[in-house]
Amino acid sequence: MSEGRKRRLFFALCPGPEVLQGLLRIRKALKIEGGRRLHPEDIHVTLVFLGTVAPEQYACVLEAAGGVREDAFTLAIDHLEYWKRSRILWCGPTETPPALGRLVAQLQKRLESCAFTPEARPYRPHVTLARNSRRPSEMAVEQPVSWPVDDFALMETVAGGRDVPHYRVVRRWPLQPAP
Repeated sequence: MSEGRKRRLFFALCPGPEVLQGLLRIRKALKIEGGRRLHPEDIHVTLVFLGTVAPEQYACVLEAAGGVREDAFTLAIDHLEYWKRSRILWCGPTETPPALGRLVAQLQKRLESCAFTPEARPYRPHVTLARNSRRPSEMAVEQPVSWPVDDFALMETVAGGRDVPHYRVVRRWPLQPAP
């Protein structure tokens, strides 16, 4: 990957194969009308959205992420919501694990030295299941998904067609083993 170009980046949690299958099972159980379902390889939980990153910021972003020290944790995906305004159907945890909140806070704080301003809105972890959809008539997670999180990733938005992934992992960083 060339480091001499601008790119659209964000930090995220990426599910392993078993967790991904559980998330896809949740999506399949819903009667989603219209909209666009995310490609399975694009399913993630955004931690911090950076947007367009200039080449001179890239090394700082990597260094900021490399300095994060947080424990691994488990994310319980047990809740569905629909954002009417943006027409997004999503699932997520009823409660945010403290380690996840600390991970996001550390990333935001460390990225300030790279000229990124932390998000003003409170952090709300979620997995987008469909965009531009209608609200399903039944909104329940029949089988919650237990997601063991032991790393986080820097993701890049890439050009892609309708049936190909739009994001790719640039780099991963491990979390500390849970105490």
